[in-house]
Amino acid sequence: MEIGISMFGDLSFDKAARAFQSPHERLQDLLEEVKLADEVGLDVFGIGEHHRAEYAVSSPEIILAAAASVTKNIKLTSSVTVLSSNDPVRVYQNFSTVDLLSNGRAEITVGRGSFIESFPLFGYDLNDYNGLFTEKLELLKQINETETISWKGKYRAALDSQQVLPRPVNGRMDIWIAVGGTPQSVVRAAKMGFPLIIAIIGGMPAQFKPFFDLYKTEYINAGHDPAKMQLATHSHGLVGENGTALADEYFASYAGQMDRVGSSRGWAPYTRGQFEGGRSLEGALFVGDPNQVTDKILQNQEMFGLTRFLLHTDVGGPNHKLLMKSIELLGDKVAPAVRKALKK
Repeated sequence: MEIGISMFGDLSFDKAARAFQSPHERLQDLLEEVKLADEVGLDVFGIGEHHRAEYAVSSPEIILAAAASVTKNIKLTSSVTVLSSNDPVRVYQNFSTVDLLSNGRAEITVGRGSFIESFPLFGYDLNDYNGLFTEKLELLKQINETETISWKGKYRAALDSQQVLPRPVNGRMDIWIAVGGTPQSVVRAAKMGFPLIIAIIGGMPAQFKPFFDLYKTEYINAGHDPAKMQLATHSHGLVGENGTALADEYFASYAGQMDRVGSSRGWAPYTRGQFEGGRSLEGALFVGDPNQVTDKILQNQEMFGLTRFLLHTDVGGPNHKLLMKSIELLGDKVAPAVRKALKK
């Protein structure tokens, strides 16, 4: 099983100054974090797309291109690219360029996004939310399979024997579908043969098992090779030498971000009780010492049949030192322990 990290480029918030961290500072730190993730042997790095004040990253491809220049082995993917408000042709060209720069290490992870700012920003009607994603996903799949495209749809200008260049090192890239847990999204990914990653950021992971079971059934029924099936989860977390001390240090930052997001969605204020419930073995929050995080990853791998696990480490903008330590422990302690256990 592959183990990696994902980030959104969260900016820390200074309550006294009532201001977010400088995006310039965050991006410099982020590249150091990616470089370390590669050095400690993690398998994947993902970066997400957002268009909000609390995030530093709006274009994952640019960050991944920079990451390609400071890494050697780690896979580089978006986490996610909001395909509905992007042009699939341009997305593919950009990620192909990252793939060439990284000697074949690029992937694309697409989703519909959990925020809506990109729709008015790029001139798309939110009422077309589902249609945009479905059509653009079909086009992206065709581009990945064929260099010269003839295509016609509803939301984009037609293509008549157009070449989509450059092409990736191996001629095509892995394209993952990220879902939040709707059956329709799971079935679509399975029928089209895309690898699936489910964001499990609340509640209990066991609640998501029916979605993985549904995917496996639909994937096989669609005639795809079970040996090529790829399944992943993305969950919030941090690793520290002492789980309790880490939780005490990190709670305020994490709760602050949950409350910023929740204020526009009608959520009640995030509590320490919720945080600790998430940290339990049955919860979705991977905040703890290496043994605690290892046990939870192994539990999830057994429950879902995972081929990849991504620890989303920068929710709320924890300080750079804390992130670097978490990456170090994930690579030096957690990943080896998971790999050893899975070989038994």
